[in-house]
Amino acid sequence: MPDGFAAHRHTAGGVSYVDVGEGPVTLFVHGVFTNGRLWRNCIRMLSGHRRCIAVDLPGHGHTPPMGEPSVWGLADAVGTVVRELDLRDIHLVGNDTGGAVCQVVLTRDTNRFASLALTNCDTEGNFPPPRFVPAVWAARIGLLRAARPVLRAPFLAKAILRVGYQQPWYLPDDVVVDYLGPILGTAAGTRFMEKLLSSMNPEQLSAIRGRLAECTLPTAIVWGTGDLFFALRWAQWLQRLIPGASPVVEVPGGRLFFVDERAPELVAALEKHWR
Repeated sequence: MPDGFAAHRHTAGGVSYVDVGEGPVTLFVHGVFTNGRLWRNCIRMLSGHRRCIAVDLPGHGHTPPMGEPSVWGLADAVGTVVRELDLRDIHLVGNDTGGAVCQVVLTRDTNRFASLALTNCDTEGNFPPPRFVPAVWAARIGLLRAARPVLRAPFLAKAILRVGYQQPWYLPDDVVVDYLGPILGTAAGTRFMEKLLSSMNPEQLSAIRGRLAECTLPTAIVWGTGDLFFALRWAQWLQRLIPGASPVVEVPGGRLFFVDERAPELVAALEKHWR
């Protein structure tokens, strides 16, 4: 199955992104081990009346490893797209590590944003989540490259993605390969991911707590309650921290990547938030 948005792909400062539709600017940011295609179902539903931009973070999708392999470097890449396209009144949406990236991006240049929406994502004190720590340690000792054979067996990759999807077997094979190929398929991609994962520590996001605690931007927190990594209490922590946050919207049983497989529920919550 080909990438339905390939004709809408562009590059800004070396960062690849898709840009579909017209209307209020909505910027989607994915996390580790996925890419901008995570948002494909949301974009299909929204691009008729919104300008949907989905970035591929460095070392993911069509963006090569570049910049500092850390949450700060990923935020630099998103900031590059924002500045080069001179985006204003942006509605920012993040998932997983992309949610942490959104928090950093927002606190650097709040005036460019109209609203924020965070789904299951990393936060201060939970970066990385305890259940993800084994992957971090594997990266630190160079074991990530041992996972390369899964690229030749999409069914095995889907079994691994069960940690984030309720029904990963419905994922198109080409999406799975697009997720993992840039990371596991090249030595440079693997090294970048190893460094990125190794950079994570629970207090890393404490530097932006003060700015988030002053953020009155309208903020939606939409959270899958079946997530193995990001428990509901972290959504509640964000809601208490950010003055502009509305009450948490729960997606019963949703896992980390519910933004893909249960996109209609997320879109409904976003549309209500934007109204």
